[in-house]
Amino acid sequence: MRVWLPIILLILLITTGCSEGNQTSEGSDKVGGDNLEGEWSGSIQVPDQPLNIIVEFREEESLQGEISIPAQNIEDYPLDQVKLNGKELTFQMSISGQSLRFIGAVEKDVIKGTFTQSGQNFNFELQKQKDSSSSESEENFMTIETITGTLYGSLLLPEKGSKHPVALIIPGSGPTDRNGNSPGIQGKNNSLKLLAEELADRGVASVRYDKRGAGKNAQAVTKEGDIRFDQFVDDAKQWIDKLNADKRFSEVVVIGHSQGSLVGMIAAESGSTDAFVSISGAGRTFDQLLEDQLSESLPEDLYQESLTILERLREGETVKEVSDPLMSVFNPSVQPFLQSWMAYDPAEQMRGTEVPTLIVNGTNDLQVTKKDAQILADANPEAELLLIEGMNHVLKKAPEDREGNIKTYGNPDLPLAEELVPGIMDFLTHHGVK
Repeated sequence: MRVWLPIILLILLITTGCSEGNQTSEGSDKVGGDNLEGEWSGSIQVPDQPLNIIVEFREEESLQGEISIPAQNIEDYPLDQVKLNGKELTFQMSISGQSLRFIGAVEKDVIKGTFTQSGQNFNFELQKQKDSSSSESEENFMTIETITGTLYGSLLLPEKGSKHPVALIIPGSGPTDRNGNSPGIQGKNNSLKLLAEELADRGVASVRYDKRGAGKNAQAVTKEGDIRFDQFVDDAKQWIDKLNADKRFSEVVVIGHSQGSLVGMIAAESGSTDAFVSISGAGRTFDQLLEDQLSESLPEDLYQESLTILERLREGETVKEVSDPLMSVFNPSVQPFLQSWMAYDPAEQMRGTEVPTLIVNGTNDLQVTKKDAQILADANPEAELLLIEGMNHVLKKAPEDREGNIKTYGNPDLPLAEELVPGIMDFLTHHGVK
């Protein structure tokens, strides 16, 4: 496992949010930067699984650059110390006081060199792309300013009309990007992107944003031990305020998926939000939901250990000694965040929700079952419940068996469950959002 440390460490640092703040390329230097400008793509040659990367260089007062790592949902993360001296090129990523360094040589349209992290070295190679334009560059972004930096949200407007209702689409847990994709999945499902596109076709604008630590918001993170669930809620509230102040929009709707359901439930306050849609939202506290999920995926000894850890967390304690297989869930540095998440009871929050509410769940959702949807519906009898036969957690029609269901998580060509968007639109129309 030692050879995988750089990749595992990079995932951990980004996904749990431990940067000291925004990094810039101040102090960069250049010699002959004209040939370097543009997009370069390639990979870091980690054994058995090369890590694909995309690097964009540009010339301003000095050389600047950003790196994207699609497999880890990192997009446009700023580089430090971009220096080109003759053919020798150096640049680095600064994360949590640690520098991940690239040293290479430029030969026409190829950059070859060594990537170094934690004392381990791996070869990397990049090739210059003739056409550096991408679908992301054509997106229209809105921004909000937070204490940890700028957050970007992708705005999608209907083609016709000048004023529209707008939906704020809040993604789920982990480093989920604005399209609904997360690292560790073989491919992309693009569920939230497809949702935004179908809403636009029906006259509803939308803003969807990357979670902190993902996509264009990879650098807007806080120290690992300092992040709390309330920060996600504050982000959503700030987006809601931004949309309410924009004269292009007639009403503001909040759509929260998975963890985003709880975030949206708390943020969607009467007077600032015209309607709320919960999709695949848990009805139980995070620790209760996690117990069920771990019972299906862990051997008995690790499951019992996880139960002990959860009980300690409920009591307000943290656990320093955690078995390696459980570190991805119960790393001591993220336990305070888990406690802040566990403190919120979705059913209790739903009980106090005063805006028109639609609760949506798929019958083949492996992560959040229709039982959770019913718990939410029981907590708020005025809410509407929509159960979609065969829909899974990524909003696609999928088989009940786990293997076949999970395969849909990496298939962006599968359409959304056909009942989803019409169901949302019927609800919005019924409550005067159109």
